[in-house]
Amino acid sequence: MNSQILLVILIVLALLFDFMNGFNDSANVVATIVASRAMTPRAALRIAAVANFVGPFIFGVAVARTIGEDFAEPGTMTASVVIAALGSATLWNIITWRLGIPSSSSHALIGGIIGAVGISAGVDALRLKGLWVVLLALFTSPLIGFLAGMVLMRLILWMARGATPRVNVLFKFAQLPTAIILSLSHGTNDAQKVMGMITLGLVVTGHQAGFAVPFWVIFASAAAIGLGTAAGGWSIIRTLGGKFYRIRSVHSFASQLSSGLVILIVSLLGGPVSTTQVVSSAILGAGAGQRVSQVRWGVMGDILTAWLLTLPASAGLAILFYWLVNSMTGA
Repeated sequence: MNSQILLVILIVLALLFDFMNGFNDSANVVATIVASRAMTPRAALRIAAVANFVGPFIFGVAVARTIGEDFAEPGTMTASVVIAALGSATLWNIITWRLGIPSSSSHALIGGIIGAVGISAGVDALRLKGLWVVLLALFTSPLIGFLAGMVLMRLILWMARGATPRVNVLFKFAQLPTAIILSLSHGTNDAQKVMGMITLGLVVTGHQAGFAVPFWVIFASAAAIGLGTAAGGWSIIRTLGGKFYRIRSVHSFASQLSSGLVILIVSLLGGPVSTTQVVSSAILGAGAGQRVSQVRWGVMGDILTAWLLTLPASAGLAILFYWLVNSMTGA
């Protein structure tokens, strides 16, 4: 199979993963604003989709470079490896969507890369320094999101002490700009992962000399995640929007603002993070910031199980995908 066909397969898989990423993660962006009844689901998804599309054009491609250059030694990221990683991550996204579990697309992609590189070139081909930086960003960002949500919630409650119930009107309308911030940060971080994989595919198939993200790749990645967000993953919206605790406008405002800022800052530093994890943790933090006992912590246990399974499951799927692709292409 020639390099052009391989590249077409790679790009289609990458954009499908991007679409599913937006489809699953739409819940993270709009769940609280819908649960607080500040906006209808359709209106919230439209705003989120536009902001997801715009985000990648504003904040650079630092995350794309991390994904494309820092994981493995040069020459080990072949077309078969990239296709296997994308295929496994996409399949895992579909499985968790069908189960209504808000798992991490970022973990799925990282696990897919680890599994595909490991089976094709051995674990020694992985760049441990770059891998540790990525894993550190993935696993510490939820804790930061939780703390940010809790601290911001307590600060809001302190500032609003003695206020009349009319203050809820302020928080209701304030959710619009915070939802836009969160959507911009989501599009910035998650679309860049796909940009990195497509650009890497262009390099390894000989269609591009060096790692530089073309404009058409930015546009296609932004469009795919925007369309996925517009489609919406309703089962996950129900999980994040209602099962943790009864979310009100103030909780939505605090969780959206804290998670949006955390994701945006880490994105500018080049760190790929899980929007699902950061937003879920910020929602929990906002609830705990008001009253720890109101949070249904058992729901978080189910989500944590999915998070812990994602890396090894996607790595295992990538191994199977690599064997399949390599036997068909010999690449």
